[in-house]
Amino acid sequence: MTDSERSAVVLAGGYSIRFGIGDKALAAIDGKPMLVRVVDRLTSAVDTVLVSCRAEQRSDFERALGSAGLASLTQFAIDPVPDRGPLAGIRNSFERVDSEYAAVVACDMPRLDPTFLQFLFDRADGSDAVVPELRGGHLQPMHAVYHVERVRSVADQLLASDRRSLHGAFDRLDTTVIPAATVAEQTDWRSLHDVNSPADLDSLSTDSAR
Repeated sequence: MTDSERSAVVLAGGYSIRFGIGDKALAAIDGKPMLVRVVDRLTSAVDTVLVSCRAEQRSDFERALGSAGLASLTQFAIDPVPDRGPLAGIRNSFERVDSEYAAVVACDMPRLDPTFLQFLFDRADGSDAVVPELRGGHLQPMHAVYHVERVRSVADQLLASDRRSLHGAFDRLDTTVIPAATVAEQTDWRSLHDVNSPADLDSLSTDSAR
């Protein structure tokens, strides 16, 4: 890609219902909240980080990021209507993104690999989306790079008809899929895994994720 500015959006506005104990974004691995881990890793891959969240989450998130020295490197995009799903969070956040392309990642991917994100950015020129394929053929849209204006336009169309699926947006986007074999060559599969339960979190803590 030719655009020198790179941005990232961290989606953190969900209610963590499946997680079950508090806000998942603030759940700690070895003493460090997952949101802090994700933002910290992103700062080596992008110029601007936006955290997409609900209004009531902001103060706790700012406190956690401030304690890690990351507050000045982070902006916030507050969801106008809470919990409408990732597509709405992306659309709202992209209103504040100035770069041509932006990465979108979930707040619960503490092993995020900034080098792999840079790999995705490098393959984004001309595409609406660059998305890694997981083993088994499924896509991982929550660890991908998107063309800001095109995705915002498609999101407007879908949300206007109350269609909230992020996967559904790919039917309208010119998407470059990074095959699973290539993903395996470029990064550890664990970098694409999210934390859905306390057991997942305990597993990462035991393995000393850094």
